[in-house]
Amino acid sequence: MKQGIIDEIKGIFRQGNNLSILIFLNISVFVVVLSINLGFFFAGKTFEASEWLGVSSNFSLLAHRPWTVVSYMFVHSDFIHILFNLLVLYWFGRIFLEYLSQRQLLGVYILGGLAGALVFIAAYNIIPVFATVKNVAFAIGASASIMAVVFAIAVLVPNMPVRLAFLGQIKLKYLALAIVLIDLLSIPFGNAGGHFAHLGGALMGMVFSICYSKGTDITIFLSRFFTWIGNLFKPQPKMASQGGSRRAETDAEFNRRKAKEQKEIDKILDKVKESGYSSLTKEEKEKLFSNSNKN
Repeated sequence: MKQGIIDEIKGIFRQGNNLSILIFLNISVFVVVLSINLGFFFAGKTFEASEWLGVSSNFSLLAHRPWTVVSYMFVHSDFIHILFNLLVLYWFGRIFLEYLSQRQLLGVYILGGLAGALVFIAAYNIIPVFATVKNVAFAIGASASIMAVVFAIAVLVPNMPVRLAFLGQIKLKYLALAIVLIDLLSIPFGNAGGHFAHLGGALMGMVFSICYSKGTDITIFLSRFFTWIGNLFKPQPKMASQGGSRRAETDAEFNRRKAKEQKEIDKILDKVKESGYSSLTKEEKEKLFSNSNKN
């Protein structure tokens, strides 16, 4: 049974299902942090593992724990915290993947988390009301990253209808607007750092979709980085025998193929300008994303 679970986890990573990977990483970090804290509790010592993974607004502490600008977006304080976040991530992540790719989901999640950390740190060091707590405040949670996913898809397909319990059907843009207003109005009433991080994530999601609608994918450098990391752990392909080797393209063949591919991409981009990104078919979206990875 244990081996079966391990095989399933390996399968998730091999398939590149980034939504499942993100959920798995959040759950794994939550379990590890709880286990470490429990171990110290039984040993009669006080230790909070999340403080070593949460991002601090104290520049001195941040300089000694630079990994926290990434690790904080996978750490949660309690079961309700992680349950709510992962339900929202799963729901909006599935909507996101109807229009965008697995790699873009991971890129938006990471960039949203980084933006959330930046806004949190800046707010606590610039706004006078936080002067007395800026050296001890820290943020944890996937909320900023999830907000980036929510707002990326809300800006890309703003009129998409979603159904909510007790509220019925509502357009995605109005739901996103309500979430932002709640965060802004909630800042004075506690967890101000979390609310600022949410706003940073939301802003990054908006920036991603605005740039993407204009033909620029700002997650591409992360996609290339993760591809490079993945290739480090892949076995090198064996060289084909000379008898079965494929003939290399001539310069003329290469130029004809590239010209044909570019013509197809130009048609897709023209369609985006005329009717918007949502008018593309799934194949056209995949072709556009594949081309952006090559550039």
